[in-house]
Amino acid sequence: MKLIVTISLNVLTLMIVSYLVPGFRFDSLWATIVTAIVIGVTNTFIKPILKIIFLPLTIITLGVSSFLINVVLLWAVSFMVPGFEIEGFLTAVIASIVLSLVSTFLHKLAEEKG
Repeated sequence: MKLIVTISLNVLTLMIVSYLVPGFRFDSLWATIVTAIVIGVTNTFIKPILKIIFLPLTIITLGVSSFLINVVLLWAVSFMVPGFEIEGFLTAVIASIVLSLVSTFLHKLAEEKG
Protein backbone atom coordinates (compact mmCIF):
# COMPACT_ATOMS: atom_id res chain seq x y z
CA MET A 1 0.00 0.00 0.00
CA LYS A 2 2.85 2.36 0.85
CA LEU A 3 4.38 1.77 -2.60
CA ILE A 4 1.14 2.77 -4.34
CA VAL A 5 0.90 5.95 -2.24
CA THR A 6 4.53 6.83 -3.00
CA ILE A 7 4.11 6.27 -6.73
CA SER A 8 0.88 8.28 -6.71
CA LEU A 9 2.60 11.17 -4.93
CA ASN A 10 5.48 11.01 -7.41
CA VAL A 11 3.06 11.07 -10.35
CA LEU A 12 1.26 14.06 -8.84
CA THR A 13 4.62 15.76 -8.27
CA LEU A 14 5.63 15.22 -11.90
CA MET A 15 2.30 16.57 -13.12
CA ILE A 16 2.73 19.72 -10.99
CA VAL A 17 6.28 20.21 -12.26
CA SER A 18 5.14 19.78 -15.87
CA TYR A 19 2.54 22.49 -15.24
CA LEU A 20 5.02 24.87 -13.61
CA VAL A 21 8.15 24.39 -15.75
CA PRO A 22 7.98 25.13 -19.47
CA GLY A 23 9.83 22.53 -21.55
CA PHE A 24 9.14 19.73 -19.06
CA ARG A 25 6.28 17.75 -20.53
CA PHE A 26 4.55 14.42 -20.83
CA ASP A 27 2.53 13.03 -23.73
CA SER A 28 0.12 11.08 -21.54
CA LEU A 29 -0.71 9.98 -18.03
CA TRP A 30 0.87 6.61 -18.80
CA ALA A 31 4.19 8.33 -19.63
CA THR A 32 3.97 10.17 -16.30
CA ILE A 33 3.40 6.91 -14.39
CA VAL A 34 6.28 5.16 -16.17
CA THR A 35 8.53 8.17 -15.53
CA ALA A 36 7.69 8.14 -11.81
CA ILE A 37 8.61 4.45 -11.61
CA VAL A 38 11.84 4.87 -13.60
CA ILE A 39 12.89 7.87 -11.47
CA GLY A 40 12.21 5.82 -8.34
CA VAL A 41 14.29 2.89 -9.59
CA THR A 42 17.08 5.22 -10.74
CA ASN A 43 17.17 7.03 -7.40
CA THR A 44 17.17 3.74 -5.51
CA PHE A 45 19.89 1.87 -7.42
CA ILE A 46 22.00 4.21 -9.58
CA LYS A 47 22.10 7.41 -7.54
CA PRO A 48 23.83 5.89 -4.46
CA ILE A 49 26.55 4.39 -6.66
CA LEU A 50 27.16 7.75 -8.36
CA LYS A 51 27.25 9.53 -5.01
CA ILE A 52 29.95 7.17 -3.78
CA ILE A 53 31.98 7.53 -6.98
CA PHE A 54 31.75 11.34 -6.91
CA LEU A 55 32.17 11.72 -3.14
CA PRO A 56 35.58 13.46 -3.38
CA LEU A 57 34.19 15.91 -5.93
CA THR A 58 31.12 16.48 -3.75
CA ILE A 59 33.35 17.36 -0.81
CA ILE A 60 35.46 19.73 -2.90
CA THR A 61 32.44 21.48 -4.44
CA LEU A 62 30.51 21.60 -1.14
CA GLY A 63 27.61 19.53 -2.49
CA VAL A 64 27.13 21.14 -5.89
CA SER A 65 28.11 17.95 -7.70
CA SER A 66 25.45 16.07 -5.72
CA PHE A 67 22.85 18.45 -7.12
CA LEU A 68 24.26 17.97 -10.61
CA ILE A 69 23.93 14.19 -10.22
CA ASN A 70 20.19 14.73 -9.62
CA VAL A 71 19.92 16.91 -12.71
CA VAL A 72 21.82 14.49 -14.95
CA LEU A 73 19.77 11.51 -13.73
CA LEU A 74 16.51 13.38 -14.38
CA TRP A 75 17.71 14.34 -17.84
CA ALA A 76 18.83 10.75 -18.52
CA VAL A 77 15.37 9.46 -17.60
CA SER A 78 13.89 11.80 -20.21
CA PHE A 79 15.94 9.94 -22.85
CA MET A 80 14.86 6.52 -21.58
CA VAL A 81 11.10 7.06 -21.25
CA PRO A 82 9.12 7.64 -24.42
CA GLY A 83 6.57 10.41 -23.99
CA PHE A 84 8.68 12.34 -21.46
CA GLU A 85 10.65 15.32 -22.74
CA ILE A 86 12.96 17.90 -21.22
CA GLU A 87 13.94 20.59 -23.72
CA GLY A 88 17.40 21.44 -22.41
CA PHE A 89 19.88 21.31 -19.56
CA LEU A 90 18.65 24.57 -18.00
CA THR A 91 15.11 23.20 -18.02
CA ALA A 92 16.42 20.06 -16.30
CA VAL A 93 18.11 22.20 -13.62
CA ILE A 94 14.96 24.23 -12.94
CA ALA A 95 12.78 21.11 -13.04
CA SER A 96 15.09 19.32 -10.60
CA ILE A 97 14.80 22.17 -8.10
CA VAL A 98 11.02 22.42 -8.44
CA LEU A 99 10.69 18.62 -8.35
CA SER A 100 12.64 18.45 -5.08
CA LEU A 101 10.59 21.21 -3.46
CA VAL A 102 7.19 19.90 -4.54
CA SER A 103 8.10 16.31 -3.71
CA THR A 104 9.30 17.25 -0.22
CA PHE A 105 6.13 19.27 0.41
CA LEU A 106 3.76 16.52 -0.77
CA HIS A 107 5.57 13.75 1.10
CA LYS A 108 5.60 15.79 4.34
CA LEU A 109 1.91 16.52 3.84
CA ALA A 110 1.20 12.80 3.36
CA GLU A 111 3.17 11.95 6.51
CA GLU A 112 1.13 14.37 8.58
CA LYS A 113 -2.16 12.97 7.28
CA GLY A 114 -1.06 9.35 7.59
